[in-house]
Amino acid sequence: MRFPRLLTIATKVVKDTLLSLPAEIRTEAGDCRIELTEMDALVDIDEDLDPDLLGLFEGNTRDDPLPETPDEMPRIRLFLDNLWDECSGDLTTYRHEVRITFLHELGHYLGLDEDEVSALGLE
Repeated sequence: MRFPRLLTIATKVVKDTLLSLPAEIRTEAGDCRIELTEMDALVDIDEDLDPDLLGLFEGNTRDDPLPETPDEMPRIRLFLDNLWDECSGDLTTYRHEVRITFLHELGHYLGLDEDEVSALGLE
């Protein structure tokens, strides 16, 4: 599937997911930039990252001090091409994976570590 279609679907999933969250969490999430992109489109990506990565949280968590530089600004990246590949071309599975991956990375922004995120079923 072409990227513009994947982007449209993922944008709706993320928006609907945010709207389903409690108001306090939705407000907190508003301080975190969300990027829906392709892994291949990134030129500044760390070479040590898994090329099959589905999502990534970068920057300060909500509990960290205010960022001093733009590099510390919180950001969630969802790699739509990798998510699509992970779903073997199934739209229902793609929507589910976008939602779970977004919530997983949002959990990191909210200060949860991998074990805490996994305990919530967001693996």
